[in-house]
Amino acid sequence: MLIKGYEDGPLFAGEALPARRGFWSNHLLAMCSDGACTERPVPEWFGDDGADADAMSEVLFDPDHWPTFRVPAEDGPGVVVIYRNLVGDQGTDYLLTHPNRSHAQQIAGWEGDFTGTGLTWQELVRLADGPSAATAGIQDESARLLLALPLLTDMDLPETAPARIAAALTAVGAPQETASTAARHLLAHLERRPRHDSAWESPLSGS
Repeated sequence: MLIKGYEDGPLFAGEALPARRGFWSNHLLAMCSDGACTERPVPEWFGDDGADADAMSEVLFDPDHWPTFRVPAEDGPGVVVIYRNLVGDQGTDYLLTHPNRSHAQQIAGWEGDFTGTGLTWQELVRLADGPSAATAGIQDESARLLLALPLLTDMDLPETAPARIAAALTAVGAPQETASTAARHLLAHLERRPRHDSAWESPLSGS
Protein backbone atom coordinates (compact mmCIF):
# COMPACT_ATOMS: atom_id res chain seq x y z
CA MET A 1 0.00 0.00 0.00
CA LEU A 2 1.06 3.60 -0.57
CA ILE A 3 -0.25 6.55 1.41
CA LYS A 4 1.27 9.99 1.11
CA GLY A 5 3.51 10.69 4.08
CA TYR A 6 4.01 6.98 4.75
CA GLU A 7 6.09 6.10 1.71
CA ASP A 8 8.84 4.62 3.90
CA GLY A 9 6.44 2.69 6.12
CA PRO A 10 5.77 -1.01 5.43
CA LEU A 11 2.00 -0.59 5.22
CA PHE A 12 -0.21 -3.54 4.45
CA ALA A 13 -3.97 -3.88 4.11
CA GLY A 14 -5.20 -5.13 7.47
CA GLU A 15 -8.89 -5.45 6.69
CA ALA A 16 -8.87 -9.21 7.35
CA LEU A 17 -7.56 -8.79 10.91
CA PRO A 18 -10.76 -7.61 12.68
CA ALA A 19 -12.29 -11.02 12.03
CA ARG A 20 -9.51 -12.72 14.01
CA ARG A 21 -9.65 -13.37 17.74
CA GLY A 22 -7.69 -10.89 19.81
CA PHE A 23 -8.12 -7.93 17.49
CA TRP A 24 -10.83 -5.97 19.27
CA SER A 25 -9.35 -6.38 22.73
CA ASN A 26 -6.08 -4.93 21.40
CA HIS A 27 -7.72 -2.10 19.48
CA LEU A 28 -10.20 -0.98 22.15
CA LEU A 29 -8.60 -1.79 25.51
CA ALA A 30 -5.92 0.82 24.77
CA MET A 31 -8.60 3.41 25.55
CA CYS A 32 -8.84 1.98 29.08
CA SER A 33 -5.16 2.38 29.89
CA ASP A 34 -5.54 5.38 32.21
CA GLY A 35 -6.08 3.11 35.23
CA ALA A 36 -9.36 4.77 36.18
CA CYS A 37 -11.51 1.62 35.95
CA THR A 38 -12.88 0.23 39.20
CA GLU A 39 -13.30 -3.07 37.35
CA ARG A 40 -10.23 -4.28 35.47
CA PRO A 41 -10.88 -4.46 31.69
CA VAL A 42 -10.03 -7.89 30.28
CA PRO A 43 -9.87 -9.42 26.78
CA GLU A 44 -12.76 -11.71 27.71
CA TRP A 45 -15.10 -8.72 27.42
CA PHE A 46 -14.50 -8.96 23.66
CA GLY A 47 -14.70 -12.73 23.34
CA ASP A 48 -10.91 -13.15 23.53
CA ASP A 49 -8.52 -14.56 26.09
CA GLY A 50 -5.03 -13.52 27.05
CA ALA A 51 -3.40 -15.84 24.52
CA ASP A 52 -5.58 -14.44 21.72
CA ALA A 53 -4.66 -10.89 22.68
CA ASP A 54 -0.95 -11.66 22.92
CA ALA A 55 -0.87 -13.44 19.56
CA MET A 56 -2.69 -10.60 17.82
CA SER A 57 -0.49 -7.95 19.43
CA GLU A 58 2.51 -9.54 17.71
CA VAL A 59 0.75 -8.98 14.38
CA LEU A 60 -0.57 -5.50 15.11
CA PHE A 61 2.67 -4.10 16.53
CA ASP A 62 5.21 -5.72 14.21
CA PRO A 63 7.80 -3.05 13.22
CA ASP A 64 8.18 -4.69 9.81
CA HIS A 65 4.47 -4.62 8.98
CA TRP A 66 2.14 -1.72 9.74
CA PRO A 67 -1.53 -2.81 9.60
CA THR A 68 -3.68 -0.28 7.79
CA PHE A 69 -7.48 -0.23 7.91
CA ARG A 70 -9.48 1.68 5.33
CA VAL A 71 -13.00 2.82 6.24
CA PRO A 72 -14.29 4.34 2.97
CA ALA A 73 -17.55 6.27 2.90
CA GLU A 74 -20.11 6.34 0.11
CA ASP A 75 -20.92 10.00 0.61
CA GLY A 76 -18.27 12.23 2.15
CA PRO A 77 -14.92 11.70 3.90
CA GLY A 78 -13.73 8.31 5.07
CA VAL A 79 -11.11 7.27 7.62
CA VAL A 80 -7.85 5.31 7.51
CA VAL A 81 -6.37 3.82 10.70
CA ILE A 82 -2.63 3.07 10.64
CA TYR A 83 -0.69 1.20 13.29
CA ARG A 84 2.55 3.19 13.02
CA ASN A 85 5.01 0.62 14.36
CA LEU A 86 8.09 2.79 14.09
CA VAL A 87 10.71 1.72 16.62
CA GLY A 88 10.91 4.45 19.24
CA ASP A 89 7.88 6.26 17.83
CA GLN A 90 5.01 3.80 17.96
CA GLY A 91 1.39 4.91 17.83
CA THR A 92 -1.90 4.75 15.98
CA ASP A 93 -2.63 7.40 13.36
CA TYR A 94 -6.11 8.38 12.18
CA LEU A 95 -6.33 9.90 8.72
CA LEU A 96 -9.22 11.45 6.84
CA THR A 97 -9.75 10.66 3.17
CA HIS A 98 -11.63 13.14 0.99
CA PRO A 99 -13.38 12.13 -2.24
CA ASN A 100 -11.96 15.16 -4.04
CA ARG A 101 -8.40 14.90 -2.70
CA SER A 102 -5.60 12.59 -3.77
CA HIS A 103 -4.07 12.17 -0.31
CA ALA A 104 -5.18 11.47 3.23
CA GLN A 105 -4.93 14.06 6.01
CA GLN A 106 -3.90 13.05 9.53
CA ILE A 107 -6.43 14.37 12.07
CA ALA A 108 -5.58 12.47 15.26
CA GLY A 109 -3.21 10.02 16.89
CA TRP A 110 -2.87 7.73 19.88
CA GLU A 111 0.45 7.35 21.70
CA GLY A 112 -0.75 6.42 25.16
CA ASP A 113 -3.13 9.36 24.97
CA PHE A 114 -5.35 10.87 22.29
CA THR A 115 -4.27 13.99 20.40
CA GLY A 116 -5.88 15.84 17.52
CA THR A 117 -9.44 16.46 16.45
CA GLY A 118 -12.22 13.91 16.60
CA LEU A 119 -15.81 13.22 15.63
CA THR A 120 -19.24 13.80 17.06
CA TRP A 121 -21.50 10.82 17.64
CA GLN A 122 -23.62 11.77 14.63
CA GLU A 123 -20.53 11.88 12.41
CA LEU A 124 -19.28 8.58 13.75
CA VAL A 125 -22.62 6.87 13.04
CA ARG A 126 -22.86 8.45 9.59
CA LEU A 127 -19.38 7.13 8.78
CA ALA A 128 -20.19 3.66 10.12
CA ASP A 129 -23.50 3.39 8.30
CA GLY A 130 -22.28 4.67 4.92
CA PRO A 131 -19.76 2.17 3.50
CA SER A 132 -18.56 2.54 -0.06
CA ALA A 133 -18.84 -0.84 -1.76
CA ALA A 134 -16.86 0.50 -4.72
CA THR A 135 -13.76 1.18 -2.61
CA ALA A 136 -11.51 -1.37 -0.90
CA GLY A 137 -11.78 -1.39 2.86
CA ILE A 138 -13.93 -2.35 5.83
CA GLN A 139 -17.57 -2.68 4.79
CA ASP A 140 -19.16 -4.16 7.93
CA GLU A 141 -20.98 -1.40 9.81
CA SER A 142 -20.19 -2.74 13.30
CA ALA A 143 -16.48 -3.05 12.54
CA ARG A 144 -16.48 0.42 10.99
CA LEU A 145 -18.07 1.93 14.11
CA LEU A 146 -15.59 0.24 16.46
CA LEU A 147 -12.52 1.00 14.36
CA ALA A 148 -13.34 4.70 14.41
CA LEU A 149 -14.69 4.76 18.00
CA PRO A 150 -11.42 6.18 19.46
CA LEU A 151 -12.11 9.29 17.36
CA LEU A 152 -15.25 10.09 19.38
CA THR A 153 -14.49 13.29 21.31
CA ASP A 154 -17.89 14.96 21.65
CA MET A 155 -19.74 13.17 24.45
CA ASP A 156 -23.10 14.81 23.86
CA LEU A 157 -24.53 11.37 23.18
CA PRO A 158 -28.05 10.10 22.58
CA GLU A 159 -29.45 7.60 25.07
CA THR A 160 -29.14 4.92 22.42
CA ALA A 161 -25.34 5.24 22.11
CA PRO A 162 -24.33 2.61 24.72
CA ALA A 163 -26.76 0.09 23.21
CA ARG A 164 -25.44 0.80 19.70
CA ILE A 165 -21.86 0.18 20.80
CA ALA A 166 -22.86 -2.95 22.74
CA ALA A 167 -24.67 -4.28 19.67
CA ALA A 168 -21.59 -3.60 17.53
CA LEU A 169 -19.40 -5.44 20.03
CA THR A 170 -21.74 -8.43 20.02
CA ALA A 171 -21.75 -8.42 16.21
CA VAL A 172 -17.95 -8.73 16.11
CA GLY A 173 -17.84 -11.55 18.65
CA ALA A 174 -18.15 -10.13 22.17
CA PRO A 175 -20.36 -12.19 24.50
CA GLN A 176 -23.77 -10.66 25.08
CA GLU A 177 -23.25 -10.83 28.85
CA THR A 178 -20.16 -8.59 28.69
CA ALA A 179 -20.90 -6.32 25.71
CA SER A 180 -22.88 -3.78 27.74
CA THR A 181 -20.17 -3.61 30.41
CA ALA A 182 -17.48 -3.11 27.78
CA ALA A 183 -19.53 -0.39 26.05
CA ARG A 184 -20.06 1.50 29.31
CA HIS A 185 -16.37 1.35 30.18
CA LEU A 186 -15.27 2.51 26.74
CA LEU A 187 -17.64 5.48 26.83
CA ALA A 188 -16.57 6.35 30.39
CA HIS A 189 -12.94 6.56 29.31
CA LEU A 190 -13.83 8.59 26.22
CA GLU A 191 -15.86 10.96 28.40
CA ARG A 192 -12.78 11.87 30.43
CA ARG A 193 -11.28 13.57 27.39
CA PRO A 194 -11.75 17.34 27.01
CA ARG A 195 -15.06 18.23 25.39
CA HIS A 196 -15.32 20.01 22.05
CA ASP A 197 -14.93 23.75 22.00
CA SER A 198 -18.20 25.18 20.71
CA ALA A 199 -16.25 26.94 17.94
CA TRP A 200 -14.42 23.75 16.91
CA GLU A 201 -14.77 22.71 13.28
CA SER A 202 -15.14 18.99 12.75
CA PRO A 203 -12.68 17.42 10.30
CA LEU A 204 -15.73 16.00 8.50
CA SER A 205 -17.13 19.48 7.92
CA GLY A 206 -14.86 19.95 4.94
CA SER A 207 -12.93 22.75 6.59
